Amino acid sequence: SYRLTRGCLEVCVERANPAAIITKSALVERDVDLLSALTEVADAHVTVSIPFWDPARARAIEPFVATPARRLRVVETLARAGISVGVNVAPIIPGLNDQDIPKILGAARDAGARSAGYVLLRLPGSVKSVFEERLRVALPLAADRVLHRIRETRGGQLYDSRFGVRGSGEGVYAQMIHRLFESTANRLGLRHH
Repeated sequence: SYRLTRGCLEVCVERANPAAIITKSALVERDVDLLSALTEVADAHVTVSIPFWDPARARAIEPFVATPARRLRVVETLARAGISVGVNVAPIIPGLNDQDIPKILGAARDAGARSAGYVLLRLPGSVKSVFEERLRVALPLAADRVLHRIRETRGGQLYDSRFGVRGSGEGVYAQMIHRLFESTANRLGLRHH
């Protein structure tokens, strides 16, 4: 309602200042005109986060955000407008959505994405308890398995704050996720970001 992002983009166009946006909201489509104008005078890139393929799981974990299909339409809208667009399969929740990586990346590439990245779920501070509670309420049968997989990628903990580890995890399961992402992105011709 305050149109802050739009105002910032107007300044970027005016000053030929590059900009990058990471979002999970379809609201970015409102600013396609400014993003297009920015691509004429500087670099502009939008990354759309799409962590789930299954709409029911997406709604269970992220109940108030755009569906996966809606986010893919955002990618398509931006790509058709000539705006550099990529996807983040983020957050990857081990044991819950890591198997979605190939479907998300394939659909994103087909929608016009040029690049892709991923981030393993991070649960600092009180976020841990909020996430665990949400998981147990929304997906009670999967909760223990998912929490076990998260700990498997975090040295037995739910979170590891170390730089270089917090976004990618470590251990066999984290390596499997990385290899799945990397091989799929490479096969589809998506740059890694």
